[in-house]
Amino acid sequence: MHDILTTCVYCGCGCGVYLHEQRGRVVGSSPSRNHPVSRNNLCVKGWHLHEFIHHPSRLKEPLMRKNGRLTPVSWDEAMSYAARELGRVAGESNGSAVGLLSSAKCTNEENYLLQKLARAALHTNNIDHCARL
Repeated sequence: MHDILTTCVYCGCGCGVYLHEQRGRVVGSSPSRNHPVSRNNLCVKGWHLHEFIHHPSRLKEPLMRKNGRLTPVSWDEAMSYAARELGRVAGESNGSAVGLLSSAKCTNEENYLLQKLARAALHTNNIDHCARL
């Protein structure tokens, strides 16, 4: 078994958690003893952090609607399309027609960067975050 130190994604506290990997699969999680936030503790969500990683319903590749059907595409194609269309819509509307939704499964730093993208690049204050997990 191999342990990987990471940050729990279930809230903004930023608890230190070890993910336990065995034969290429994450099979468990436990708290970091020395982490200044979690101090060898995890909430019930943190103890079950590993369960969504290999869930059968989790998307593993980007999908785009083509001819009315969701079709797997490469990351390059998905990101190029998203960047092009977001830029176009933001430019045409001066940012008012664009909104971003952030995730509680991101760190505070990642959420900060997303709001900077919204405000500086897309010229919109339309950004929200759902931390009600």
